[in-house]
Amino acid sequence: MTSHALLTVDDQEISLRDCMRHLQSSGKLQDFIGGILRQHILQQETETRTDLEIPEGVVEQAIIDFRLQQQLSDATAFQEWLKKNGSDYSSFHKQIASNFKVEKLKMVVSEDKVQEYFIERKLFLDRVILSRIIVDDKDLAEELKTQIQEASATYEELARRHSITDDKMVNGMMGPVSRGTLPDTIRAQIDAANPGSLIGPLELEEKWGLFRVEEFLEASLDDAQLQQTLRNELFERWLSEKMQKMDVKLQVGE
Repeated sequence: MTSHALLTVDDQEISLRDCMRHLQSSGKLQDFIGGILRQHILQQETETRTDLEIPEGVVEQAIIDFRLQQQLSDATAFQEWLKKNGSDYSSFHKQIASNFKVEKLKMVVSEDKVQEYFIERKLFLDRVILSRIIVDDKDLAEELKTQIQEASATYEELARRHSITDDKMVNGMMGPVSRGTLPDTIRAQIDAANPGSLIGPLELEEKWGLFRVEEFLEASLDDAQLQQTLRNELFERWLSEKMQKMDVKLQVGE
């Protein structure tokens, strides 16, 4: 393979320039470059910052845990695994340490912003579990509401019998819905309701709906998984802003 060839496919050399053209033709060049810039930023940050140091014992324990989980406690088996994956112990150790540093960088970058970001996103993070009955006619919706209120038929029976949506098979149960995705007219009434309340009929895209509030699921920063999700989003925003400020020039010779 010549110094200008990046790949050899069936003994045919493909140059770096042609690889870039193939990526551009497939619409994947921007993502490819974005991935390189992302890793470039992470490498710079993890190698130059002094507030991301990870105790050696933490890294070693993580390697031990990995080997146990992957059934690689035998030294020979571990060496074979490293070789199979194109690595060695030094490179593997460095990668594990780098992963810890990236996670610590996420914490550093998001620490002062996560509370404000949570408040900003809370409308979409809060969820409500709803059931619905959707019909074509307002008068029918009114009649169904009366039957439910007078207990002449149950909500579940009427949902299965009359609703035109697929969830009628599960008594109209929609499951958790983000408050932020609800139309304003529905959200206002739901926010003022209690679990078990019947709302409607409400017009939606030339249909009429009855909604029953099942349960409110209010988001909280005490939820570790949610907090990690918000930190990840803030971290990706931070990376994107850094990439946008970079002066990038694509230089591919013949």
